[in-house]
Amino acid sequence: MAVVKTTRRGFLKISAAAGGGLLVSFSIPAAKTAQAETGTKEDFEPNAWLRISSDDVITVRVASAEMGQGIMTGISMLIAEELDADWNTIKAEFAPASKAYYNPLMNRQATGGSTAIRGFWEVAREAGAVAREILIEAAAQEWNVLPNICRTEKGAVFHDASQRSLRYGEIASVAASLPVPTSVFLKEPDEFVLIGKSMPRLDTAEKVDGSAIFGSDIQLPGLLTAVVVRCPVIGGKAKSYNSKQAMQVKGVRKVTRITSGVAVIADHFWAAMKGRDALSIKWDEGPNADLSSKSIFTSFADALDNDAGITERQDGNIKDGLKAANKTLEAVYTAPYQAHACMEPMNATADVRVDSCNIYVGTQGQTATQQTAMQLTGLPEEKVKVHSTYLGGGFGRRSEQDFITDAVECSQAAGKPVKVIWTREDDIMHDQYRPATYNQLRGGIDASGKIIAWQHRIAGPSILSRVFPNAVKEGRDSTSTMGASDIPYAFDSAEVSYKMVNPGVPVGFWRSVGSSQNAYVTECFFDELAALAGRDPLQARLQLLEEESRHTGVLSLAAEKADWGKALPAGRARGIAVAKSFNTWAAQVAEVSIERGRVRVHRVTCAIDCGLAINPDSIRAQMESAVVYGLTACLKGEITIAGGKVEQNNFDNYPLLRIDECPEIDVHIVDSEESPSGIGEPGVPPVAPAVANAVFALTGKPVRSLPIRL
Repeated sequence: MAVVKTTRRGFLKISAAAGGGLLVSFSIPAAKTAQAETGTKEDFEPNAWLRISSDDVITVRVASAEMGQGIMTGISMLIAEELDADWNTIKAEFAPASKAYYNPLMNRQATGGSTAIRGFWEVAREAGAVAREILIEAAAQEWNVLPNICRTEKGAVFHDASQRSLRYGEIASVAASLPVPTSVFLKEPDEFVLIGKSMPRLDTAEKVDGSAIFGSDIQLPGLLTAVVVRCPVIGGKAKSYNSKQAMQVKGVRKVTRITSGVAVIADHFWAAMKGRDALSIKWDEGPNADLSSKSIFTSFADALDNDAGITERQDGNIKDGLKAANKTLEAVYTAPYQAHACMEPMNATADVRVDSCNIYVGTQGQTATQQTAMQLTGLPEEKVKVHSTYLGGGFGRRSEQDFITDAVECSQAAGKPVKVIWTREDDIMHDQYRPATYNQLRGGIDASGKIIAWQHRIAGPSILSRVFPNAVKEGRDSTSTMGASDIPYAFDSAEVSYKMVNPGVPVGFWRSVGSSQNAYVTECFFDELAALAGRDPLQARLQLLEEESRHTGVLSLAAEKADWGKALPAGRARGIAVAKSFNTWAAQVAEVSIERGRVRVHRVTCAIDCGLAINPDSIRAQMESAVVYGLTACLKGEITIAGGKVEQNNFDNYPLLRIDECPEIDVHIVDSEESPSGIGEPGVPPVAPAVANAVFALTGKPVRSLPIRL
């Protein structure tokens, strides 16, 4: 038979006559590389990802952070599918920090970039398939029959000829003594039993009954609580402080300088807060004391006036294209800094001892957390353990290490376990913000109304230059131009460039990263050009997407389900937008009106093409979440700077979308057998432009800055 290599991991496609599916060369680390502190010698642990005990409970270790996106369930479904497990016996727990759980797409144990399912799609299935094959071998030995005449279903091995069966738990101890196979078959999509179905989430019950453990819930013997005073001016530091009054507060144990400011460590939170209020601190405000939003955007504009930056896309000759156009249009678009505003403010607990360090935290980066603690304590990797908890919102914020550093340094200073808690004010005023950007655009249409020329110049700060500076080469930051340099429209000429300007405001990964603002800019300017040409926005897009079937697929589906082109009640309008991010295609149609001078979003129709849908219910939930998150940013979110300080500090001046403002959200998933792609972030980019384009259709005035203000 013919054998064809299909991936670097040595996947081998073989004929259905040999059993169907995929034969994989197995390369998952053994369980001993990441052994949990639970289980018995009789348990069956074929690899680092699962354990089967004699009571039939199958425990799946999930490497990714669970922050509401349903990954505990998604990864468990992948393993359970290939294992032919009984879903009612599946239990999920967080994996420890270990190289055994590195995401292949990130080369570290981390959750971001909508890579959890994409990264572990093959790995998790292999883990389940290997366990299945060993269990079959164990049962076959018990019955003294050949393994190839046995089958598995719902947590048991069957020998149909003799009508015998053995539950997985009954043969777990036998299976534990058998060797791991070097290759296994994976199922074809038409053989899936769990994948593709809306399965109940494994973490729902404990989140409903309150037993789920988040970072804020951690309790340890002798635990102290700390809060930190940070300089209100970005980049400033404590020059000196007087702790006399703070130490007189009952319950305050220590006041100490740490990297981020001055920490007050106490028996409990309220004592720490009272001690913090009593501190007298003199600040060195540093170089950013005169920084303001006005000066920041002026620096962006000046930078583009002097230098267009690095060209990231060049199709044809843009000067000739604009010259040949029948009509041209110029516009400037701006997007503000945005806070993450996680519902659970940042927190972490550290217990640093002479020979060990334990960190209890809701983190998106177990590897980074472990490495931070190693660097601060000088302890080797095996002495630093990361205990993951649930996250009360992540959005990229919990991939940062500032709150981890706080906890480790406070525990070192106190000589006891310390939980550091950020207040809401700390959280909003000392975030790593979504970058603000300044965008110069020029476009041209021909005599027929077709958009033929497109120029987009971006100025703004770089995330990678702070987080991964080695990834920035010659002024290029791919996160700053994603969603701009790769827009799919077939223009005759196009030019996209980026000028890096870092004013001093810390920026970080924010849900959907550069696509969140670039999709707004590009999709709104597209509508402006379509209006200049007198074209329907949907038809203008479809004309330039003839070679992009997955873009046209979601656009057409969203338009159909939203009744695009049909009459609306007076005072309402629709807007449409499409964006590809994290290898997923999403289109949205927003239906809006203006009530009392404010935009009211009545309905958002979303079409998503994310390849094979693992758990459709989770996908719908993620799209609903993305729409709400995107609407908050579109209608309300703005971080402004004055005197080097962030002006917003709580939900009264950095408001979130309220429940009575939420629209009807209608999600439609494209049926596909392509490999699964990102889910957590791709629903955000189309939100703002769909709403802004509806406002443009309603008022005739383009929305060129966010948040939308009429």
